[in-house]
Amino acid sequence: MKCAALVVIPFSLCMPAAMAQSSVTLYGIIDNGVTYSTNQDGAHSWQAVSGEVAGSRWGFTGTEDLGGGMRAVFTLENGFDGFSGQAGPGGREFGRQAFMGLSTRYGTLTMGRQYDLIVDYIQPLSSNGRWGGWYFSHPEDIDNTGSGFRVNNSLKYASTNYGGFTFGGLYSFGGVPGRFSTNSVWSVGAGYANGPLQLAVAYLDVSNPALSVDGYVNTATFTNVIYGNYLAQASSQRVAAIAGSYAFANLKVLTNLSHTVFVSGDAGQDVVFNNVEAGASYQFSPAFIVSGSYDFLGGKDHASAKQPRYHQFNLIADYFLSKRTDTYMMAVYQRATGDATQAQITGFDASGSAGQLGIRAGLRHTF
Repeated sequence: MKCAALVVIPFSLCMPAAMAQSSVTLYGIIDNGVTYSTNQDGAHSWQAVSGEVAGSRWGFTGTEDLGGGMRAVFTLENGFDGFSGQAGPGGREFGRQAFMGLSTRYGTLTMGRQYDLIVDYIQPLSSNGRWGGWYFSHPEDIDNTGSGFRVNNSLKYASTNYGGFTFGGLYSFGGVPGRFSTNSVWSVGAGYANGPLQLAVAYLDVSNPALSVDGYVNTATFTNVIYGNYLAQASSQRVAAIAGSYAFANLKVLTNLSHTVFVSGDAGQDVVFNNVEAGASYQFSPAFIVSGSYDFLGGKDHASAKQPRYHQFNLIADYFLSKRTDTYMMAVYQRATGDATQAQITGFDASGSAGQLGIRAGLRHTF
């Protein structure tokens, strides 16, 4: 019986090719560079860091035509450190994405570890998603527009394109027996694209965010001075966001606004943050692009009446050596004001003062 199985299995693997069209694509990005910061934990530093403008990754994505307009789809994506080779998010084999599902003319339904709708709709209209990556995220990625966490155990629907209009939704089961909504996550979003114009709106609700997603909680080796204490106490994290962009030939502009609430984030009272960003990019030649943005985050702690504020300025110059390889220089400066006393650019340890500057030079290759 064992010998017969060895003959049948390879033969069966060839059979579907005769009945249906299918494809599997290997893809990836390697982004390595050197970062200088003026103040992390009270001292300047030089660091060899991977995946800051675009997370270093490799993955497989595939489809199989099942007939009648239906396709099976999947994506498995691994993040890694381009300097050490170490696996990415949490050491998972496919920590960035791992999902499969079915696609029809009515839309696509997938299940697994996936991005929420803030990431799908708002991130592409932010300076993080468009140009600068991780360092350009809103302070400590407070609204997940930097895709700092993914959602496990999730079901997700993405519509087809109806004349430029798309929409979708996601629900994640919390995994607690007998408690359907405990540690659950849900998200909805919609967008419209017509020529140079893009618009989007999205909402995210994370129950018990310190446990249900891989967020920026305080640990023995890392302190999130912007909202780590609020995250630890919050019964839920709610984010509502809207964004838009427009292209004027070589000039592209964008803006986005987000409203984040840590429900019961301090002594049973809500802590609210509003973020607004405006940015622009100019393509001087087919190979050379300069992009920049300004970001403001303002908060209010209803328990203490404190109002922390953060101003962040981002700039990147990007030169393409080929269609798949580019080199870049970037700078990020953040200033804490109001009741905030420490700056913290996303991806950095907190500054020992109200200011923090980061400068990076890098090389990126896609395949």
